[in-house]
Amino acid sequence: MLTALDNFFNTGTGFLFGPIMLCVFFGTGILMTVITRGVQFRKFGVAVRTVFGNLKKKGTGYGQLRPFEALATALSGCVGNGNVVGVVAALVSGGPGAIFWMWVAAITGMATKYAEIMLAMHYREKDDKGIWRGGVMYILTRGMKDNWKWLGKIFAAVFAIFCILVSFISCNAVQSSSIAGVLGSSIPVIPGWLWGLVFCGLSALVIMGGLKKIGSVCSVLTPVMAVVYVFFGLIIIIVNIKAVPGALALIFTSAFSNRAMWGGVMGITIRQAISKGVTRGVFSNEAGVGGAPLVHVTSDIEVPAQQSLYGIVEVFFDTIVICTFTALVVLTSGIGGQVAAGVYSVTETAAISNAAWTLSLGRVGDIVVTLCLVLFCFSTTIGWETYGESAWQFLFGSKTIIGFRIMHVIMTFAGFVLSAQILWDAADFCNGIMCIPNLFSLILFAGIIRKNTKEFIDPMK
Repeated sequence: MLTALDNFFNTGTGFLFGPIMLCVFFGTGILMTVITRGVQFRKFGVAVRTVFGNLKKKGTGYGQLRPFEALATALSGCVGNGNVVGVVAALVSGGPGAIFWMWVAAITGMATKYAEIMLAMHYREKDDKGIWRGGVMYILTRGMKDNWKWLGKIFAAVFAIFCILVSFISCNAVQSSSIAGVLGSSIPVIPGWLWGLVFCGLSALVIMGGLKKIGSVCSVLTPVMAVVYVFFGLIIIIVNIKAVPGALALIFTSAFSNRAMWGGVMGITIRQAISKGVTRGVFSNEAGVGGAPLVHVTSDIEVPAQQSLYGIVEVFFDTIVICTFTALVVLTSGIGGQVAAGVYSVTETAAISNAAWTLSLGRVGDIVVTLCLVLFCFSTTIGWETYGESAWQFLFGSKTIIGFRIMHVIMTFAGFVLSAQILWDAADFCNGIMCIPNLFSLILFAGIIRKNTKEFIDPMK
């Protein structure tokens, strides 16, 4: 039964991240770049200054979260095991060249996420409890013309259903599974089910406090864990600095070469590198998935369109910075050559990450990567609860939200006892389904994105 289910997920993911959909992903990113006149390049400095300029800015009363709290919650939703275990999985299954395609996906993804947030802020509305709601569901139900509203409702429902599944599986059970793997390696005397109960309790303490509680926790947790990870990652890169040029060269050459040609199979490695790079890039920064706007719409920023600038910084920091650090730490470590050669399997990704850090920093490295991975995964679990909750509210109303929160906490425990492989495959499949309505809405409402960019973003200096 599980084998058949896993095969179904693999087949579906093969199409969702196959040649056709990869063209749609990149095509949408290129389209968003063109209609915004390269906003991720032109306004990158403005975006960074906007983010850091609002770190301590008080709320304006327009929404539930301060702009930075919304960014931190969104970052907590995408800075997870995709940045550590996911990157290693891309290296193992797609080779070093997968990292190059993660970068490419991130560059176009900056414009994609910018556009997602822009549209979500444009069509957001308040629910019966006065909470701002938005995202693909509201874009398609409010933005479609009367004759096509039925299609908008179908796409909106599909997005909401799979958003809930992603919040349960991809950004909860998968995260918990990674915590179980890394803690099981570091502290084997404590059984996985006990860790599951501990993290269920911690998750419940935050989630039951609602959006404001999640936002306040993420605004502290996300910056701290990111700075710690980057700081120690930088130390490892400096220690192994002589190996860095070779690692970077390997990333670029592997992206366009064919490791499999030695076996007489032409083209497989390149396709695999692109597919795995984009898949893991999407899993990490979520550009194209459409999840992050669900929390960005709760921002109390005075000019709603300007929240879209946070999406540029979000993707840059998530993929270009953190994922690159992970890749370089692994490739410059003592096991980098074996990883690049494809010696390991995807099921060993957590162990590979731990080994790379331990070989470079000893016991300190093991502690740092364990702590950071646990915090990354936990922050994603609580951050994505807000995404799933918004989708749940859209389908079933505000009165049943407490039921969703309880189920979300239960799924935290499930990740500690279920198979990691099937969870990853299910996660990729559900992420891929979410992308379809989201990319459709971006293409359909490209004119609004262009208009709002010209009106609200271009004048910013």
